[in-house]
Amino acid sequence: MNPNKVFFPISRILTLLVFSLMFIATQSLAQTEISDDIAILDKSSKAFVNVVKKAKPAVVNIKVEKTTTRNSQGGQIPEEMFNHPFFEQFFGPQFRQQQQQKPKEYTQRGQGSGFIISKDGFILTNNHVVEGADSIKVTLSDDRDFDAKVIGTDPQTDVALIKIEDPENLPVLPLGDSANLEAGEWVIAIGNPFGLIQTVTVGVVSATGRSSVGISEYENFIQTDAAINPGNSGGPLLNGRGEVVGINTALFSRTGGYMGIGFAIPINMAKSIEEQLHKDGKVTRGWLGVVIQNIDKNLAESFGLKEVRGILISEVQKDSPASAAGLQQGDVILRLNSVELQDVSDLRNRVALIQPGSKAIVEIIRNGREKKVQVSIAEQPSNFSKSDSGSIDGDSLDQYGLTLQELTPELAKKFEYEEDSGLIISDVATGSAAEEAGLKPGQLVEEVNRKRVSNLKELDKVLKQSKSDKVLLRIRAGNYSTYVVLAAKE
Repeated sequence: MNPNKVFFPISRILTLLVFSLMFIATQSLAQTEISDDIAILDKSSKAFVNVVKKAKPAVVNIKVEKTTTRNSQGGQIPEEMFNHPFFEQFFGPQFRQQQQQKPKEYTQRGQGSGFIISKDGFILTNNHVVEGADSIKVTLSDDRDFDAKVIGTDPQTDVALIKIEDPENLPVLPLGDSANLEAGEWVIAIGNPFGLIQTVTVGVVSATGRSSVGISEYENFIQTDAAINPGNSGGPLLNGRGEVVGINTALFSRTGGYMGIGFAIPINMAKSIEEQLHKDGKVTRGWLGVVIQNIDKNLAESFGLKEVRGILISEVQKDSPASAAGLQQGDVILRLNSVELQDVSDLRNRVALIQPGSKAIVEIIRNGREKKVQVSIAEQPSNFSKSDSGSIDGDSLDQYGLTLQELTPELAKKFEYEEDSGLIISDVATGSAAEEAGLKPGQLVEEVNRKRVSNLKELDKVLKQSKSDKVLLRIRAGNYSTYVVLAAKE
């Protein structure tokens, strides 16, 4: 036997062979998994590409022009200020003559986006894109130009319907169902930000049902992180199937540019508006006639609710559908036509979309008991404004930082209250619960713990009956009242 030769047992050789084969198989499997992942990503990317290819031809660029007048100073300083003798003494008699010249006219230009919804040329966009325009020019993706006219606008939702004349072979975008949108879903925004035609951005639905944003009166926005910039307004927000689920409307920004938060009007809301604009050129909304507020934990406890839910009626307007149906102050609305309500905005939006003259079932809690009330919805008055929704500040009493006094005839006349209708707030202590609740001098305390008070003696009686460190007030400010709960600070 050669001493330089080394012999390996067959078992050891087989073991090495098995490990080698396992390593090769593992590497092969890893490569297969990577290839599969790449294939999935490539398939997803192609899906976005296909949606965009189908959608882009129906997305249009809208350019508007409007004529505005201004004087030689740009209208920044009041005319009466220039009539002051000082200016004539300083600049000479010709100064006044220059100021009396005819105001100059200039053309203001703007642009936005829109999308075609019918073969005969109807286009949805934002009201703020076309508002006050003297001329509207629509450019399609194939560079065809059309003059457009406004069919109708709705400033309260920021929706507008325009139409181009004598169109041929128009592409159309299908409208989806925004009610089915969920946070986390992929969405695509197409528009013309900063004049960059047919720009595509992709993101997800960050949230739905956003209200109290302060953009329009009726808000139920889709929030998205798909980039929306100036010029995107009026363009479509698409789901993964290429259906329009929203109209891109605004962005939240501290700089004027994109910061990851954009808002779109749900297409279901826009559909209802578009139908009315198409038919009548205007929007008619339903009206209930109540001042309402959201319920917090303190209000829920004060009204004997087992959980924080519903919308509190703080006032029922005279000669309104609500008063005719028997709805009362202190009622808590839970559902409208069997639909559970989320907040004040939800109720306002749903009532507004009900056709005037229609019957609606309002489900409420009154004195701890649920009941149904049938209401005949009326047409919203022409002088209806955002203040009619009924969000007002208020509060009262010593330990809560509130000083009250009886309402004299002089005070009642000054603040336009009815005599003997409550106690007027004369002072609110700095840093108090009343100040934190937004109460101000001049507001009227009508009720304390749901009992009317018209003098300090009645107030004292009600407070002595209270066994809680919290007090429920009904506060009037101007034409409307609201409920407020105050808790004493420790």
